[in-house]
Amino acid sequence: MPADPYAGIRPLEHADTELLWELVRADPVANVFLAAHLESAGTAGPTPSGAQILGMYDGGALTGACWAGVNAVPVGLDAEQGARLGAHLAAGNRRMSSIFGPAEGVLGIWSSFRHAHPRAFDVRPNQPLLELRGTPAVAADPQVRYSTEDDFDVLVPACVAMFEEEVGYSPLTGGGQHYRQRVATLIRKGHSLIRRDGHGQVVFKAELGNVSADAVQIQGVWVNPAYRGQGLAAGCMAAVVELSRQYAPVASLYVNDYNHRAVAAYASVGFRQVGTFATVLF
Repeated sequence: MPADPYAGIRPLEHADTELLWELVRADPVANVFLAAHLESAGTAGPTPSGAQILGMYDGGALTGACWAGVNAVPVGLDAEQGARLGAHLAAGNRRMSSIFGPAEGVLGIWSSFRHAHPRAFDVRPNQPLLELRGTPAVAADPQVRYSTEDDFDVLVPACVAMFEEEVGYSPLTGGGQHYRQRVATLIRKGHSLIRRDGHGQVVFKAELGNVSADAVQIQGVWVNPAYRGQGLAAGCMAAVVELSRQYAPVASLYVNDYNHRAVAAYASVGFRQVGTFATVLF
């Protein structure tokens, strides 16, 4: 790490937008979070929510960047750059709920950020990043569809159950209004998918968590425990992939390496590994 670890690090402005796009387009699947933001906001400058995109400059070249808001999401950072960025975030007393993205950048950030904020809830260093281009290898389940407002009351408990399984605590702690609003927003945007049984209960659900013109990142995949072990996941995921094609030509997701059942299901659908993500949860 250089004598001045913060040298060349600064918040990006609108004038930096095209340079940031060059970084993002170098790997549009891994960088779909930033791509979706840029397509929506049209600028690399500060956001209304107070989030910033920090850039790392070497001379006049933008060599890496990181979304810095409620989450930290690196773009194009190697381990050394990540460590410098983590030190910068720590010096600013930044509080976040997670760091996620390409593993080298995430673990680089954590290597220095952890000294100021050591109490991570969980560190997941090896999450295969998968993509599927073209037709799924299995038939799509015809009962999977986009969620509607009529699904909201049964969808929220399913989303909460998935979150509790994945993270270990309820997203409704403290009232949950923000989380319910997020579910409603996903429905309204056409980014929530569902299959219900004859009694109206949720069998399967998933979200298109990040959507750009180049790629869709699928998140929140959940099968009702009552329906697990029946081979439903592959067909449901194939349906999600096919429905996502209205947004982008590539479907992607990242998965915990220890979730062997999910890894096998995604492989059967036709997903293949194209990178590795990591996540640090606070």
